[in-house]
Amino acid sequence: MTSNLTGRPAEIAIDFGTANLRMIHRDDGVIFDEPSLCCLAGLRDQPRFVAAGAPVFAMTDRTPTGMRVRRPLRRGVLQDIGAATHLLRYAASQVINRRSFRSPRVMIGLPADVTQAERNAMLTAARDAALNPVCFVPEPLAAAIGANLKINAPQGTLIVECGAGTTEVALLSLGGVCLTRSLRGGGAELDAAIIDYLHSRHKLLVGRSSAERIKYAIGEACTRGGAAGTIEVKGRSLVSGLPAAIRIAPIEFADVIERHAQHIVDLILELLAQTPPELSKDIHGQGILLTGGGAATPALREKIEAGTGLRVAIAEDSGLCVARGLFSLLQGGVSAN
Repeated sequence: MTSNLTGRPAEIAIDFGTANLRMIHRDDGVIFDEPSLCCLAGLRDQPRFVAAGAPVFAMTDRTPTGMRVRRPLRRGVLQDIGAATHLLRYAASQVINRRSFRSPRVMIGLPADVTQAERNAMLTAARDAALNPVCFVPEPLAAAIGANLKINAPQGTLIVECGAGTTEVALLSLGGVCLTRSLRGGGAELDAAIIDYLHSRHKLLVGRSSAERIKYAIGEACTRGGAAGTIEVKGRSLVSGLPAAIRIAPIEFADVIERHAQHIVDLILELLAQTPPELSKDIHGQGILLTGGGAATPALREKIEAGTGLRVAIAEDSGLCVARGLFSLLQGGVSAN
């Protein structure tokens, strides 16, 4: 399921996620890993580049008039080619200055159900950033490789790639994608649900970065068995209009997380209903693997196990599975169809 445009081997792979952009070198592994953010100023039809990547994270929701922070991808889809080009150009400038090549051949990970228009948009952004795309790889396939699954074996493997912008359920066999279903809305949708809950229940307005921190704090509290404790949430009171801080028990977000997890369970059930019987037998034997940064979402594994009756495992360093898989493909240590 890899798509090669030139037949020439790639030198660098790009894992362009909604939350983070990673560049992986054929010899050195991950050489760039920063947030997928770009700060622009000036008129919208003639934007001026200000910054990209890690320096922009602290700017989110703090920019003055005339300056704005952009996420090139939304729900796993490239929405802003200009911002994507600036971000890719910034990333390349951090890496290529230390390399001998000027316009590297790149392999790009994309969702398995990407449309031709979405693929063309990514091609345009990469080429405008002076990169030379030569190969596309379905992200669930790269994630499976990065999780050390035997993708070329004649057996079915079910993987759920839980990204920030999209959740993909993919059935793999013989080095390719047999079936796939996607939910355009991953961890970022859970962040939005947390924001909405705090807005409606506690009349507290928080930004996206704060919601993301709350999500991780909930996960850490549940992991430590501290669901009965509280976490501090800061924002702006919608009652007084003043800065405010409240303490909330992680268990209070249970319904929010439950609804998010149920959407993923429904997606898995939809794919399982279309799975051929021999592949279903394989899945029954080995279960489901969760990859991606959202794989550790509190109670997600338990919810999927309860909803499907299948064993569910979370890959080690699940957020880096796609990057590790792309690295293996660059090195030629594994092949994919």
